[in-house]
Amino acid sequence: MSEKPIKGERRVFLTGNEVVAWAAVAAEADIMFGYPITPQNEIMHYWTRMAPKFNKRFLQTEDEISAGFTTNGGVLAGLKAFTATAGPGNTLMQEPISMAEMMRLPVVTIVQQRGGPSSATVIYSQQEVTLTTHGGNGEGMRVVYSTASHQELYDYTIKAFNTAWKYRFPTFVLGDGYQAKMREPLTIYNPEDRGIEVVPSCKFVGGAGRPGVDRPPVQMRNIYNMEEELLEVLEEQFAEYEKITPAVAECEYFGCEDAEIVVTAHGVVSRAAKSAVKDLRERGLKIGYFRPITLRPLAVKEIRDIFSNAKKVLVAESANGQLDQLLKYAAYGLTTEMVSLFKPGVGINSEDIYEKVKTMLEN
Repeated sequence: MSEKPIKGERRVFLTGNEVVAWAAVAAEADIMFGYPITPQNEIMHYWTRMAPKFNKRFLQTEDEISAGFTTNGGVLAGLKAFTATAGPGNTLMQEPISMAEMMRLPVVTIVQQRGGPSSATVIYSQQEVTLTTHGGNGEGMRVVYSTASHQELYDYTIKAFNTAWKYRFPTFVLGDGYQAKMREPLTIYNPEDRGIEVVPSCKFVGGAGRPGVDRPPVQMRNIYNMEEELLEVLEEQFAEYEKITPAVAECEYFGCEDAEIVVTAHGVVSRAAKSAVKDLRERGLKIGYFRPITLRPLAVKEIRDIFSNAKKVLVAESANGQLDQLLKYAAYGLTTEMVSLFKPGVGINSEDIYEKVKTMLEN
């Protein structure tokens, strides 16, 4: 008999990749499919180390395309299946993830971003935002959580499984190479001990009995012969996604009620933004902080309310405007000036943001 993965609460000091593996176990994931790529490799390493102890499974596939499709297959069979990737692997996985979008499969994917285009660096970036939020062909719907700390990697990996299986949309946890490799203290816990219900899995195909006799028949498709058929399916998906958006979209902010400048960042850069804004406010400057936690769907109402009250918005990201594009789409029609601090593939610290805000105040 397998052991209960986590008993009570424990303070630990782990790498982000270790955290993801522990969180997947806590979320009652059954199997991981994966193919090695830096900087997410250790998720597979730690998962395979824990799998025998907790009666879990792992399969290394021949590439990321196979990892994505086998994850879809595991979910169809009723298993809580997940995968992890980065960079070029994220590119290859967009095809199976498109299939998961069309078939409404609750696939969970962890992305630890690296520099690009192509293989670029194995270290860090925020350059996979556009691909992760809007990748794949067609107009598929997905949920993307952007984490800023190891505690959030744990919390939101558990939440990603629950969101995926509750709403049946593919769900991503978007970390990065820094979060993957560095160690931080955090608290790991059994979700149910905190009142967090773990959403159970279910079989989508191969259920007991005869289809049409003992149970309703199931037909799951990712190809449609007629334009009208496709339109009907897509309109239903769009409507269901819009319906769940208020419950799924998340953000955090402070100091925005009187802010002349709102500093906006996501992921690990938001930590630098938060530190810089706290410092600036302690000096009596009217600076606010805003962070989208879900990059898809965005908390559009909060973005529009907060941005419309500010004179300027500073968008800081380790990319060349991928978050900026999402925000401008959400804020379309507002006249607030948008200022950028873009460092593609390079880290941004609180001093960078502090100096940029000081320059903006002087001009």
